[in-house]
Amino acid sequence: MAKLFERIRFGVGPQTPELVGLLLVGAGLLVALAFFESSGPLGSWALDNIRSMVGLSVYVAPVLMLMLGGALLLGRARSEYRRLLFGAFLGFVGALSLFHLISGNTPLAGDAERVQGTGGAVGALIAFPLERLLGFWGTFLLLAAVAAVGVMAAVGASLREVIEAAGEAVSYVVRQAKSGMSVLTAPAPDTSRRPPSSTKRPPAPEIRPDRLHEAPRTRPAPAEGGAPDAAAEAPPKAEKKAARGKKQTAKQPAEKQAGAPAPAPSDGGYALPPLELLKTGDGGGESRRTLQETARRLESALHHHDVDAELTNVVPGPTVTRYEIELSPGVKVSRVTGLAGDIAYALATPDIRMLAPIPGRSAIGVEVPNRDRRLVTLGDVLSSDEASRNRAPLAVGLGEDISGRPEMLDLEQLPHVLIAGATGAGKSSCINSIVTSLLMRARPDDVRLIMVDPKRVELGQYNGVPHLLTRVITNPKKAVEALQWAVAEMDRRYELLAESGVRDIAGYRGKHDSGLLTEDAFDRFPYLVVLIDELNDLMMVAGRDVESAVVRLAQMARAVGIHLVIATQRPSVNVITGVIKANVPSRLAFSVASQTDSRVIIDAVGAEKLIGMGDMLVVTAREPQARRVQGAWVSEAEVSEVVDWVKAQKQAEYREIAEEAAVKRAEAAEEEDDEDADLVRRAEELVVRSQLGSTSMLQRKLRVGFARAGRIMDILEQRGVVGPSEGSKAREVLISAEELDG
Repeated sequence: MAKLFERIRFGVGPQTPELVGLLLVGAGLLVALAFFESSGPLGSWALDNIRSMVGLSVYVAPVLMLMLGGALLLGRARSEYRRLLFGAFLGFVGALSLFHLISGNTPLAGDAERVQGTGGAVGALIAFPLERLLGFWGTFLLLAAVAAVGVMAAVGASLREVIEAAGEAVSYVVRQAKSGMSVLTAPAPDTSRRPPSSTKRPPAPEIRPDRLHEAPRTRPAPAEGGAPDAAAEAPPKAEKKAARGKKQTAKQPAEKQAGAPAPAPSDGGYALPPLELLKTGDGGGESRRTLQETARRLESALHHHDVDAELTNVVPGPTVTRYEIELSPGVKVSRVTGLAGDIAYALATPDIRMLAPIPGRSAIGVEVPNRDRRLVTLGDVLSSDEASRNRAPLAVGLGEDISGRPEMLDLEQLPHVLIAGATGAGKSSCINSIVTSLLMRARPDDVRLIMVDPKRVELGQYNGVPHLLTRVITNPKKAVEALQWAVAEMDRRYELLAESGVRDIAGYRGKHDSGLLTEDAFDRFPYLVVLIDELNDLMMVAGRDVESAVVRLAQMARAVGIHLVIATQRPSVNVITGVIKANVPSRLAFSVASQTDSRVIIDAVGAEKLIGMGDMLVVTAREPQARRVQGAWVSEAEVSEVVDWVKAQKQAEYREIAEEAAVKRAEAAEEEDDEDADLVRRAEELVVRSQLGSTSMLQRKLRVGFARAGRIMDILEQRGVVGPSEGSKAREVLISAEELDG
């Protein structure tokens, strides 16, 4: 008990804000009851004295005391109560003096009743001398500034935020007034002409002033080069409703009325899906008060561990918030990075990620997961200014970075992508965002897709879209044949590039569009995106064939417009081999279980610190430093609407690419066998019996030259007898003598 009284006496105990709040609430209730003569002589005496001090503001005093007391009891951190009290006192005195100045500025020695009818003794003591010294307008500006500073100190906001909040409040009042006037002046609706299936208009979106550092979201401008914009080609809502009404009067089937996409244009062209098919986010995220409390705890944790550092900036994002720290001269970076566990404990969060230093800056970033995450949708990304500026055919919506800025990913610049992470971390959502972005922004004549889905559950919903070159492949063996077909298609395109005298697909298509190439000999081949949802299943079936095809495409296919998007939920060296990593430098790492898995994906730690649900680290060939991005979310209903739209525009034209690859391989093998079948059989016998796939051994045993022996070894590789070349090492023999005899 003695310690409690000692703390209360010196005002340093943790109960001080609560005690001050209780006193303010009690005083406010006492003054409020005095207005109704229900607080006895003490209350009447207090009311008379407060009226003489503050004048007409006596009616505001109990309300202000109750609000301050409630804020100290419920809504403020203990360390901020002094600033709250000081700001409230300063703002009240400034406003009181300003009111006294405007209402006549009677001196204190003048009429006492008139002084009590304006700003009271406090207002007279401040406003009257200042007016004699600065004049009316000088005193007005000074007192207005004092009141504004007090309000900003009390609420903990900057001048810009106060002005923005006031502007939003004014605009809200104006909108409400306009809507009220429109309702009053609008004519009565004619119920006789109302369509039978009228629906109510959804309410206007709520304005959320607590969304910090959010990029503006505007609709993209029309595309250049003759491509009509999606939003421009979408019919208005009124026309859609009228069209539905006509369908109902024509008594069409209900199935077609419920989910029928927009009809194809009458001129036979292809219309891109409208952005209205994708939903946008509804706000959310960390509040300013939570950010300030976390920043205070972070500074306190650093000071408790004797780290001389200063918190210079707070960057709130949809998933995590980065707190930027600058160290004083002489303080080592390891002093902060070694406190990761202690900082996570102080912030009451499962884990944090240190970025030491922030690229391009002399600061350390502490990334703390948000308690209230904001949903980032694909509609938010594709309707942003970044998406409207980047009209590349292979630019897809990825998500938002740590500062809330939309991120676009151009597959043409990467040029290939590896997506890896644990189960449920967000890989499938990322793949759906990539495919949906291509359907929303690209035409089938510009971009074609080959999808491989051994799991049979993720990509089947895209069957029937005109962008597909073949149906979604679910058989791993057919997937290997499709990869081999892509390699053959790459070789064919390179031959066309060589004959046309250009270097890449951009120059080839430009020359083709200008009429410099004949249509019979040169086709205008589209960009080709090969998307593999689970690489592990293919590696288990035919690891060497898949690896050799992937590596060859990754090495050479960029110039002819063929790009790979590979995903796996098993980030191990058996799946993501060193050869694949060396040729696919662009990678998206989702949440993993250990630092070892993180190193396999991005050659660095950090992915084990991610919090899942689309949280990823992005590493590209141009930006090898890992960047944290919150992946965009697109629902199955949105994907279904986009797929229905593109299906209505154009019918899919499939090619049997797996069968074509098998036929070409068989024909090539027959031609090579016909060249010298006996020599090939002898070579096969030698290699299998000796279990040595050596070209020099064939030279000695068969007495042939190096070129002939190399061609025979290639024939054996196509037959599956030996593996691919490994430089100067002998090739691995894939079959045994017993299998050869069988």
